[in-house]
Amino acid sequence: MNTQSNPGLTSAEIASLWSNYLSDSMAVQTISYTLSQVEDEDIRSVLQLALNLSQQHVQFIQNLFTNEQIAVPNGFSAKDVNLNAPRLYTDDFFLLYIQNLGKLGMTTYTMALSNAARSDIVQYFKQNLSTSADLLDQATQVKLTKGIFSRAPYIPKPEKVEYINDQHYLSGGWFSDKRPLNAIEITNLYYNIERNRVGTALIMGFSQVAQSPEVRKYMVRGRDISEKHVNIFNKIMHNDHLSTPSVWDAQPTDSSESPFSDKLMMFHITTMNTAGIGQYGAAIGSSQRTDLN
Repeated sequence: MNTQSNPGLTSAEIASLWSNYLSDSMAVQTISYTLSQVEDEDIRSVLQLALNLSQQHVQFIQNLFTNEQIAVPNGFSAKDVNLNAPRLYTDDFFLLYIQNLGKLGMTTYTMALSNAARSDIVQYFKQNLSTSADLLDQATQVKLTKGIFSRAPYIPKPEKVEYINDQHYLSGGWFSDKRPLNAIEITNLYYNIERNRVGTALIMGFSQVAQSPEVRKYMVRGRDISEKHVNIFNKIMHNDHLSTPSVWDAQPTDSSESPFSDKLMMFHITTMNTAGIGQYGAAIGSSQRTDLN
């Protein structure tokens, strides 16, 4: 019987845990494939950390749901990955992918933590938030060591505090002068360029190997959308004479044999779409130039 000291899981807690289980069961299979292909030992260590974390999360939620008499989601298994498939991505892409996974984890677990109340669930998401930060840091350090970390643009240091005095600061229409981008807007544009470049490379590989014609068509459309967004954001940055994320060796190989099931690839991309919508929403809320909104 549930008591005040041992309450049942709320809808918010179940939703976060359910989504977490699906995402991490997918990550276990995806990262297992990358570990079967990676050659660089520094990158391998980052991938292994990510795999260990995902496996721990899957086991925790499986045990929790069983004890709470909640159905365990039908996630992803070894049936959804072919570890013997030829290499589809480069080692550098694996590193970029895991770094992006760390960023996504921090965002997801922050939201989950803010909606949790039961002490064991709060502690679980607090720990996941901390380990996601560790994963991101480790991936970043390896990128720095290898000289493939792309820094956001530098801007002049503010020498005084200024206030917005009129609505011209919001200008950004077709027939009005646009003020220079501020630091927050630069950050949003830069991050979304980088995120879409990772997405473009990932979905381009998926479009080569998907078995279903409908899935292939979906992936090609996603690739085109990501490329369009990158081009738009790049143009805005270049108009202000700002640097954009450098291009890395992220193009997929010419392999046509799929390492993943169509089910896994579709779930992967829809999960990234969900995260992308949230990130665009955050950018809208913090950008004040009308053309950016």
